[in-house]
Amino acid sequence: MQYLESFYAPGQPTLTQESMAIPTQYPIMVIGGAEDKVNGCSILTAFFESAGGKLATIGVLPCASQEPSAVGDRYLQIFQGMGALNIEVLDIRQPQECDEARWLDILEACTGIFVTGGDQLRICDLIGGSQFIKSIKERVHAGTLALAGTSAGAAIMGEKMISGGSSGESPNQLLVDLTDGLGIFPELLVDQHFHNRNRMARLMSAIAAHPDKLGVGIDEDTCAAFIGDGTFQVIGKGTITIIDPFELTHTNYAHVGETTPISLHNLTVHVLSQGDRYNYQQRIVLPS
Repeated sequence: MQYLESFYAPGQPTLTQESMAIPTQYPIMVIGGAEDKVNGCSILTAFFESAGGKLATIGVLPCASQEPSAVGDRYLQIFQGMGALNIEVLDIRQPQECDEARWLDILEACTGIFVTGGDQLRICDLIGGSQFIKSIKERVHAGTLALAGTSAGAAIMGEKMISGGSSGESPNQLLVDLTDGLGIFPELLVDQHFHNRNRMARLMSAIAAHPDKLGVGIDEDTCAAFIGDGTFQVIGKGTITIIDPFELTHTNYAHVGETTPISLHNLTVHVLSQGDRYNYQQRIVLPS
């Protein structure tokens, strides 16, 4: 059983009125970056409502950014404009600073955590292996916290993480840089700004390196909104591309040079758009 399967196994609590006294729809939201912040703000509004709406305490975690104060303030103003009365910017600047009582106390009071974009390596350096991220996982498991991450905040979700790379080439080993993520969804390997930055070959290269993972490429202003039952729904204006190597019959990944094109035989690829649903545990597309 994978880690988040135990989060939402039958009989386990989810983010429901019974568990936190406020309704929710999406316990975890993984956003491809550049989400609409001005017009309908459909993705951010869905997170706001999932965290409890006007009853929520939202924590904004901007530590991926080189300008965390400015980024944190921008999201603070967005959620204030939606009607949130309690918003905290967790401006963590040093590794393990997040384990100080001041930040853990704020986290304990939050009903939603929003992880902003920037550099995913910076997020992992600052909170990886900490009590802070352990508490986030425990709170999601207990059904008392909604979690969203955009761009870099989406990349960290898997056990393995794309930390950088290139685009516009055939799949090859040098096309993608891989490291450990935070393991919110151990079975997934997430890429963001996906079609906007021509990252199909990059994600295929990552899956060739880790064929036990499920590739999830998320476009800008698009979100994989996890419902808590092993499925997610697509919301937003772009697409989510699934690269499933479950029936992979051959790859030459381990036997070629770093710049040699990679072969991948019998991949399953799905392209999902607004309203589509996908079961990432059973690896099947569901009726919209």
